[in-house]
Amino acid sequence: MTSSLERGRELARKLNPDLEPVLSGRYDDLVPEFAESLIEWAYGRHYARPGLDLKTRQLCTIAALTALGAQTGPQLKINIAHTLAAGASRTEIVEAIWQMSVYGGLPAAINGLNAAMEVFEAQE
Repeated sequence: MTSSLERGRELARKLNPDLEPVLSGRYDDLVPEFAESLIEWAYGRHYARPGLDLKTRQLCTIAALTALGAQTGPQLKINIAHTLAAGASRTEIVEAIWQMSVYGGLPAAINGLNAAMEVFEAQE
C-alpha cells in the first residue's frame, strides 16, 4: 500500500466512512480498482496536501462543482456532506455556492443551493 493510498483512506474515512466501499461496489467491476485509484489520487495526493486545511479544500470543491453546473449534482451533494464533516458551517457552504453565481451563473448557483438544501434536510 502506498503512503498516498494510506493518507487517502484515512482522510476519506473521516469525511465518509462508507465512501471507498460504495465506490468499489458501484464501479470496480466496470473499472477494476476504480475506488482505490480515486481514494489514492484525489484524497491521498490532493486533499491531503499541505497548504490548505481540509475545510477550505472542501469549500473550493463545492465552488468548482457548483460553477460546473447541473451535471455535477450527485458529486456536489456528496461533497456538501463531506464539507460539513470537515467542519464547515451551513452558512459557509451556502456562501461558497452563492459566490459562484458570479462565475457559473444564476442557474448553476440555484442548482447548488437546491443540492445544499437536500443535504441539509437529509441530515436533520
